[in-house]
Amino acid sequence: MTLTNRLKKRNQSDSALSQHELSHESHHHDEPEHDSHKYGVKDENEERGTKKQNGRHFYATRRFIFPLGLILGVLLGLIFVQPSDFHDFQTHLALLMDEFEFRVPEFPNLDLPQLDLSLVESEWRRLWSNIPEPWKLNTNGLEFTVGEKIAARGLSAKHPVVLIPGIISTGLESWSTSPDYRAFFRKKVWGGFSMISQVTFNRDKWITALMLDPTTGLDPPGAKVRAAEGIDAASSFIQGYWLWSKIVENLAVVNYDTNNLHLAPYDWRLSYYNLEERDAYFSKLRATIEGFVAREKRKVVLAAHSMGSTVLKWVESPEHGRGGPDWVENHIEAYISIAGTHLGVAKAMAAFLSGEMKDTVQINPAGAYVLERFFSRKERQKLFRSWAGSASMWIKGGDDVWGNATWAPDDLENVTHSHGALIAFRQNSPALESNENGLFNMTSNQAGTWILERTPESFQKMLASNYSFGIERDEEKLKANNLDFTKWTNPLEIQLPNAPSMKIYCVYGHGKETERSYWYTQREYEYDEIQPDSPQAVCTDDAHDASVNCTSHRQPLDLPLARTTHIDAEYTDEAARPRILNGVKMGEGDGTVSLLSLGAMCVEGWKRPRWNPAGIKVVTVELPHNPVATIPRGGGTTSDHVDVLGSLALNEIILKVATGAGEEVRDSFVSNIREYAKRIKWD
Repeated sequence: MTLTNRLKKRNQSDSALSQHELSHESHHHDEPEHDSHKYGVKDENEERGTKKQNGRHFYATRRFIFPLGLILGVLLGLIFVQPSDFHDFQTHLALLMDEFEFRVPEFPNLDLPQLDLSLVESEWRRLWSNIPEPWKLNTNGLEFTVGEKIAARGLSAKHPVVLIPGIISTGLESWSTSPDYRAFFRKKVWGGFSMISQVTFNRDKWITALMLDPTTGLDPPGAKVRAAEGIDAASSFIQGYWLWSKIVENLAVVNYDTNNLHLAPYDWRLSYYNLEERDAYFSKLRATIEGFVAREKRKVVLAAHSMGSTVLKWVESPEHGRGGPDWVENHIEAYISIAGTHLGVAKAMAAFLSGEMKDTVQINPAGAYVLERFFSRKERQKLFRSWAGSASMWIKGGDDVWGNATWAPDDLENVTHSHGALIAFRQNSPALESNENGLFNMTSNQAGTWILERTPESFQKMLASNYSFGIERDEEKLKANNLDFTKWTNPLEIQLPNAPSMKIYCVYGHGKETERSYWYTQREYEYDEIQPDSPQAVCTDDAHDASVNCTSHRQPLDLPLARTTHIDAEYTDEAARPRILNGVKMGEGDGTVSLLSLGAMCVEGWKRPRWNPAGIKVVTVELPHNPVATIPRGGGTTSDHVDVLGSLALNEIILKVATGAGEEVRDSFVSNIREYAKRIKWD
């Protein structure tokens, strides 16, 4: 088989080959096969693919997937489509037909009735009214209740409030007038039903619009995507799936409106540096807060969720937000970190390495098949790596925080496998059969290096020029870091602002299993743009000298090959400690962020003058995860990473701080975070 045809086969989908292709392949089987052995590329994948085609699972066939799609469509309609949506249905249908140039045949001699959805609307309204409120995703049966409780005490709006969303929470819309993207103009390409439409019918253009240029970290040529504006930009992800709307509702009950409440959306794909350079985000945020303080004569309460919890240094920086060293003290009353990703997120490491996370490896086989066919692991990987903003969640502190090969601060007693090995390989894993690449169980430091070796050079440059992930203990260097923007997303390398009167509230959930570390495996070689698994680099001089240039053996014909590296999803051991589900070692947290990242800085790091020289008071409140099983998103007692925004306890804390009763909020713990944090090597 020729090299051209082997590469063609490698990139084909696993759908059945057409008769033409089969006959084409059989023609080449008559050729000598010494080429394959010469270049070390085997045809085993082809044989395996043929076997799979002949005996595909039932869930991989059209007769299963098509009715499944119909059922899911009906269920989504029941969940998301409300009776009022039928008013605009005919308009949307006409636009969709026009976009795809679909025309209904005209019959001049026949008087056909016009499409009338009034009967459908009335029937849908009747069905919708019979669904209990808590079962609807856009409600949880507890709307406005916290606000009414606070208002009944005579408390009312006092401090202006600014809300900062987390990653992927802000809707993004297209502003490109390029012919290729004109169909997207002023439509949401992230969030809303228009996103679902684009993903379904125009997937490739949608991916291209959302993907950033790997060199500049900005929009690629022709595309122009910007954050949506206003409170609606992050109130809901799509209609019926709320985000900040519960908090906004309760704030409104105690007399908040757009005159003293602001949601500050941003393009979360961008690095923080590009957020200021392209969108002047931090300068605008400073101006908004200063406007509130000037008008209301009171300092602002800042509430930030997840990735949005690292903005203060950027605002006070003389070169970016231009607030100045005393700006936070003069303008911020309190800072509420909601499920803050202070020390990074393990799932970000898996996403950058293999385009996977717990959510993708633990879905059922039918869902996994559909996901891989529609939005493959390689496509997800490439998209994640282009978003420089998400790289801010790379885990921070290295082995001093996350542990070594045999121990981690958050390990339970009698563990069978330590979380300190962030990436591990089973002894009988295919990756270790030959172990030609020297694989071993890796700590966070080692895993970080190994992951970077498997990413494009553009990603490595982006990471080095925007972020830092170490731990700094020297106070003079910490002061110097206050002027180095690459350190500002890492609380271990900067000091808190000089704001002794400000209060910090760390509020996060606990009690939902969270991915903490991983079992990985490697299999056959695949085509890739990098060569991380080629023979080891050879250095002729001192390998410790950074100026030495090392050389690597060249692959035959310069063919870039890499082993497929992915989570070992076949490995499940529920009796192990920690529990292993589809290759993911589960730990403590809020379902997305590990407990160490959520709370270690709050209970220990920021209690030390080294990182908190102004002595800012830090209050930590852990919310137990006790979802109501009969409510889709858990109701008011959930503490899931996203659904916590609808938690009664969190809403009460925000309203108390905003109305001037923040002194009532005190430390509350349901985990062993204080014990875990003391085990970290702070000194």
